[in-house]
Amino acid sequence: MALFSQDALNPGVRKREVFGWAMYDFANSGYTTVVITAVFAAYFVGGIAQKAEWATFAWTAALSVSYAIVMLTMPSLGAYADLRAAKKRLLMITTTGCVVSTAALALAGPSSVAFAILLIIVSNTFFAWGESLTAAFLPELARTDALGKVSGWGWAFGYFGGMLALGICLGYVLWAQARGIPADQFVPVTMLITAVIYGLASLVTFRLLKERAQPNPAALQQGGLKASLAQLHRTFGQARRYQDFMWLLACAVFYQGGVAVAIALAAIYAEQVIGFQPQETMVLIFVLNFAAAGGAFAFGYFQDRIGHKLALGITLVGWIATCVIAAITTTKGGFWYAAAIAGVCMGSSQSAGRAMAGMFSPRRQLAEFYGLWTFAIRLASIIGPLSYGAITWMTGGDQRIAILSTAVLFAVGLVLLVPVNMQRGRQAAQAADEQG
Repeated sequence: MALFSQDALNPGVRKREVFGWAMYDFANSGYTTVVITAVFAAYFVGGIAQKAEWATFAWTAALSVSYAIVMLTMPSLGAYADLRAAKKRLLMITTTGCVVSTAALALAGPSSVAFAILLIIVSNTFFAWGESLTAAFLPELARTDALGKVSGWGWAFGYFGGMLALGICLGYVLWAQARGIPADQFVPVTMLITAVIYGLASLVTFRLLKERAQPNPAALQQGGLKASLAQLHRTFGQARRYQDFMWLLACAVFYQGGVAVAIALAAIYAEQVIGFQPQETMVLIFVLNFAAAGGAFAFGYFQDRIGHKLALGITLVGWIATCVIAAITTTKGGFWYAAAIAGVCMGSSQSAGRAMAGMFSPRRQLAEFYGLWTFAIRLASIIGPLSYGAITWMTGGDQRIAILSTAVLFAVGLVLLVPVNMQRGRQAAQAADEQG
C-alpha cells in the first residue's frame, strides 16, 4: 500500500489538491515557530519589555486578547463561510492580514511595548482565523476512516515549513551575531523573512485547493450575518445530538491550553530558566519541530489503526511527563529530553484532535463546527498561557511552579476524554447529513 494512498481520499479528490491543502500548514507554521515560539516571544520579554517582572504576563495577555477575539467571532464566521461557500475566499483575506501584520512587526523595537502588543493581537487573530478555515477543508478531502492520516500529512508537512522559516532565520541570526549586529536589528529581519515565506507558500494553496461546498440560497435570503447567527443558534440548541463533539470540545479546552503554553512560552522558559542562548533556543525549537513532524505523520497512521481516542490519550500522558521533567530539570541536557517528548506529542495531539473534530462534524456545517472547535482551542489558549503568566507573576518569577501546574491541564483533558464515544459521535453527524 502506497504511503500516500489515493484510497485515503474522497471520490474526485486528487493528490495535488491535498498537497495544496497541506501547503497551507507549511505556509503558516513559520508564524507560530518564529513569531510565537522561537524568536519574537523571547525578544519581546528580554528586548522590548526589558525583562520587566510583568513582561511574561504582558506577552500572554496579548495572545489571550487575540484568542478571545477569535473565540467570539470564529463560530459565526464559520457559519457564514458554510452558508456562502466562502471558506477559500475568507482564507485569502485572513492570510493577507496575517502576512502584512507579521511584516509590520519588523517596526517594533525596544520600549515599543504597546505597538508590539497591538501587532501581535492583530497578526495572531488573522492567523487563528486562517487556521480554522483551512481545517474545515479536511473532511471534504479525506475519507472518514482516513481523517487521521490525512490530518497527519498536513501537520507533518506544516512542521517542515516551520523548520524552513526557522532555519533561514537561524542562519541569518548566526551571521548577524558574528558581525556584532544587536538583536533589535536582526530580529526585525526575521519577521520579514517569516512574512515572505508565509505569503509565497500560501499561493500554492490558493492555486490548487478547491471550494467544494455549495451556498445555501434559502438560508441566505435572511441576509448573510443574520443567517449565520441563526444557524449557529440552531447548532447550540441541538447540542445534545452532538454530545461527543461537546465532550471533545471540553477536553480540548484543557489539553490545548497546555499545548498553547508550550508554543507560546518554550523559548522564554528555555532562556530565562534553563539558561539557553538565543541561537541555542532556535536550534532547540528546530529539532522540536522535526520531532513534531515525525509525531504527526506516524501518529496519523497509528491513530487510524488503534483509534483516535486512544491515540490522543497516549499523547496526553506524554505531555504530563514533559511538564514534570521540564519543572525538575536544571540542565540543558535534561530540558532537551523534555523538548523531545513535547515535540512528538505536539504534532500527534494536534493532528488527532483535528481528525476527531472532522469525524463528528456534519458535512454541510464543516466550517461552522470547526469554528466551534476553534472556539474551544482559543479559549484554551487564553486559559493556558494566561494562567502560566499569572502564576509566574504571583510567585515572583518562579516559572518552574508555572510549568508544573500546566501538567494539571493535560490531566483534566485526559479525564474529559474518557466519556467520548467515537461511534456515537460519528452516527450523530451522519444522521444530520441524512436529514439534509
